[in-house]
Amino acid sequence: MRSPKLAALELKRFGRGKLPRAALVAILLLPLLYGALYLWSFWDPYGRLDRIPVALVNDDKGATAAGRKIAAGDEITRGLRESKVFAWHEVSAAEAREGVEDGSYYLSLTMPADLSERIASSSGDAPETGALQVRTNDANNYIVGQISRTVFSEVRTAASTNASRSFLDRIFISFSDIHDATAKAAKGADELKGGIGKAQKGSKDLVDGLKTAKEGSGDLAGGLKKLGTGAGDLDTGAQQVAAGTQSLADKINSMAGNVRPYLKDNGKTIGDSARLVADSSQAIRDNLGLLVKTAPGAATKARLASDELNSLYTERCENIPTAAPDPAPSTDAGTAFPGPDPSACPPLKRAKTAAADVAAVADDVNTLVKNNSGDLKALDGRLATLQKQAKALAEHAPKLDEDLETAVTKINALNAGAQKVAKGAGRLHTGLTDAKKGSATLNTGVGKLSTGADTLDGGLFKLADGSTELAGGLNDGVGKIPDYDKTDRDRRTAVMADPVQLASRSLHAAPNYGTGFAPYFIPLSLWVGAMVAYMLIQPLNRRALAAGASAWRIALAGWLPVAAIGLLQVGALISVLHWAIGLEMARAAGTVGFLALVTCCFTAIVQWLNARFGPAGRILVLALLMLQLTSAGGTYPVQTSPGFFGAIHPFLPMSYVVDALRRLISGGGLGPVWQACAVLAAFTAGALALTALSARRKQVWTLDRLHPELSL
Repeated sequence: MRSPKLAALELKRFGRGKLPRAALVAILLLPLLYGALYLWSFWDPYGRLDRIPVALVNDDKGATAAGRKIAAGDEITRGLRESKVFAWHEVSAAEAREGVEDGSYYLSLTMPADLSERIASSSGDAPETGALQVRTNDANNYIVGQISRTVFSEVRTAASTNASRSFLDRIFISFSDIHDATAKAAKGADELKGGIGKAQKGSKDLVDGLKTAKEGSGDLAGGLKKLGTGAGDLDTGAQQVAAGTQSLADKINSMAGNVRPYLKDNGKTIGDSARLVADSSQAIRDNLGLLVKTAPGAATKARLASDELNSLYTERCENIPTAAPDPAPSTDAGTAFPGPDPSACPPLKRAKTAAADVAAVADDVNTLVKNNSGDLKALDGRLATLQKQAKALAEHAPKLDEDLETAVTKINALNAGAQKVAKGAGRLHTGLTDAKKGSATLNTGVGKLSTGADTLDGGLFKLADGSTELAGGLNDGVGKIPDYDKTDRDRRTAVMADPVQLASRSLHAAPNYGTGFAPYFIPLSLWVGAMVAYMLIQPLNRRALAAGASAWRIALAGWLPVAAIGLLQVGALISVLHWAIGLEMARAAGTVGFLALVTCCFTAIVQWLNARFGPAGRILVLALLMLQLTSAGGTYPVQTSPGFFGAIHPFLPMSYVVDALRRLISGGGLGPVWQACAVLAAFTAGALALTALSARRKQVWTLDRLHPELSL
């Protein structure tokens, strides 16, 4: 009988009664107790921390710093309530102590009365650290205490950061105040430096000016003396000019009386004459342009005409044969010449001579135009000026009498001015006589001012050096003192208050606690399922043993039914975990296929232990399970366990199963999955081979088998 048929007969036993059927169903559902029920119980404990009662005591009385009210306790309390990390209960300090002691609260957080005062002191002269007080009771729950340490560490960091920001912000504001004050001082020093510089320059100019004034005052005295003499001469000359202008005005007024009627009666005639001159100038300019353009061509044509007449005269009158008979009439009109006409030669000669004279004259004209082009241009320019002046005269001709009247008026005004100058020159002569006396007194006073200006210049020179050093030092100081605006100050305060941040990024992060532990509890449940299955199903088929069947057939006949039950367990377990609890797998099909290989491997190992060691094998199966659970690294990394567990870790199949399931459920490279498949296949083949060897041994009956020392 073949192994599959033997396996089917083994499973048929469970259909003969209600109790066997119930036992088979229990075997199928047993992994759910370990895999689904256990994972469900702590699927997402961190997501339900808001149900844990925690006492919150806020005794902080607040403080004032830099005119600003600080209430650190209220801010922390508000932040904790908004975070909803725990179920916070604001109570008194006594209620908190009593509640943590009797278990009403798992822990308590107390903000002391001087919390804000200590935080505010960070920006004062005597900074102190503030302290948040946490009270735990591991007798209530150890894990809650561990969680609280992490949560309150974040609370402390946030509070410390806020305190640091307040302190640093005050420092940066002080820097800005110092910078502004120094900048004002530097600006004042610059203004002082500029003022002193100007004063120094002014004092130097004053010294130089007074020296010049001293020299000038001496010159002034001498000059005034000369001016007095000159003023006398000016007075005499001005009187003479006044007399001359008076005589000129008299003559002009007399002549204007005679000329004005002529200009008034002949204005139109003068204008017409001027326009005639302008038109004539334009005509001459036009003829000059025509002469320049036509002279070269006319010379060429005259020379050509002279040459043609000369040739005609030579042919008709000079080249006549002397004794030749009359030639026969020729029929070739192109070569026949008419006979000479003596009567035509004299006029033709005169024409030739006249043409030669015309050509010579044309050449002379052309040469004249060419050689005197500059003079012709100058002539044209003068004609243009004459034309312009003639037009202007034509335009002003009707008003010449009025212009004459204006000129007479101006000459009369000139005469009146000359009379005034003569009177002023007299007064100037008198004043310069008085100024000559005061110039001596001025010269003495300027000498005294020059001495005082020298002393002032020396003092201002020293003051200028000092102000330059002061301004330079203050400006250098302004550049070294930082000045931050609000945006820059907030950014720098944030960096210095929390200079190191943790940039955390999780590759293939598990969404909750249960997903992270699923790779650990799923193989546990499948091992327990195989262990319980072989409590009800014989690892080796007794009928096959009695019939003397092949050892491999016997081994497979005992393995296949439990392996089939294991596949059903995998289907039921994954279905409940996914659709009922919410386990999401990165590679769902790969996970199911891999768990099928896992249950085949586990059933083969459990079968061999039961087949080889009998009732003691069940104890070994349980012991091997414990060794695998403690060395697989399913909870803490195996490196944190004692050395014994790290030593056996590479030699147990569950170590590879846990690593592979993590990659299949959460994602990541498939290297550990393929390695696990190879290891599980080797364990499966090895266990089946050992089971076959055990079956061969079981076919020989001994007294120990007939009367075992221990039976379960």
